[in-house]
Amino acid sequence: MLPALDTPRRMPAEVDLALLWSALLLLLTGMVMVYSASIAIAEVGRFTGNQPAYYLVRHGVFLVIGLVAAAFAFQVPLATWQQMAPWLFVAGFVLLALVLIPGIGRDVNGARRWLSLGIANLQPSELMKLFAVLYAADYTVRKMPHMHDLKKAFLPMAGAMVAVGVLLLKEPDFGAFVVIIAIAIGILFLGGMRARLFAGLIVVLVVAFAVLIIVSPYRRDRIFGFMDPWADAFGRGYQLSHALIAFGRGELFGVGLGASIEKLFYLPEAHTDFLLAVIAEELGFAGVVVVIALFALLIQRAFVIGRQAVALDRLYPALVAQGIGIWIGVQGFINMGVNMGLLPTKGLTLPLMSFGGSGILANCIALAILLRVDWENRQLMRGAKL
Repeated sequence: MLPALDTPRRMPAEVDLALLWSALLLLLTGMVMVYSASIAIAEVGRFTGNQPAYYLVRHGVFLVIGLVAAAFAFQVPLATWQQMAPWLFVAGFVLLALVLIPGIGRDVNGARRWLSLGIANLQPSELMKLFAVLYAADYTVRKMPHMHDLKKAFLPMAGAMVAVGVLLLKEPDFGAFVVIIAIAIGILFLGGMRARLFAGLIVVLVVAFAVLIIVSPYRRDRIFGFMDPWADAFGRGYQLSHALIAFGRGELFGVGLGASIEKLFYLPEAHTDFLLAVIAEELGFAGVVVVIALFALLIQRAFVIGRQAVALDRLYPALVAQGIGIWIGVQGFINMGVNMGLLPTKGLTLPLMSFGGSGILANCIALAILLRVDWENRQLMRGAKL
């Protein structure tokens, strides 16, 4: 009798497959829904050449560019990202300043947030979110011995964030400012900031954001529109009221892919800020739950990868991984909250899904860096086992 042959063992994956597949599914679902949400406005758009697939083609091109950039970003070691982090942050600051210069920055709907590159526009605030993650993680590692000292640990970072915030509020881009502040404070807290200091800082930030809302008429209008959108459904409550109608029409399983009524010139920015409302109308509650579950899985894997890096004594990669999780989590939560009427209307896209070249590019590079953290973790663990 021949001896039984050993069953070959399956080689472990080089990267986190749950993270990879959740990201790819969000990207592909976003592409389908962007096409569905934009086809009506593309057919009659002045700049679209009356081409129904105009936004689909552009989104597909952005996605290809993002994936190519991600492939290159994955090849860069985290040590190199750490060395480049301060310079990237400075570059992002310069780009934000350039946006505000007349003749250089492009004005769209009263906001100056873009730099024209000829065939496309670059939105520096999207790249700044990525640079903020890399810089805040590097700063926290350098200041680790002083993390309990307000003057040495927090105030320098606060100064940098205030400088960025001044530029963002001049665009204005309040949503990006909130996300970047959340990234910086979250990374400092994960890096060991004293809980009492963190709580006091949150109180100060809440008061500061309240003041920014009070002194700005258009922000006040958004708050009042959020509190009762039906009181002025054709004015300040217009976006939210139609988003809520879309959610109501979708019910459990939706009206069917492509069958949305709200995207037919009722719901503004259906393919960008309010993409989730179109998903809710066409795919129903079930579709929204799947999207939320994919985001939850992606964010959970980011924090797991970060904890693995901590266990391997790799603090900078750990903070970068968790910072990316904070970024996607906070921005996704705000966008979903706005679409569902849980938060005041704010111009933030849904990460990985909404139309927008700069956002897709920044998201893809961030995910590549996250996968690189995981890959380096696995190489170290494999070496330790050998």
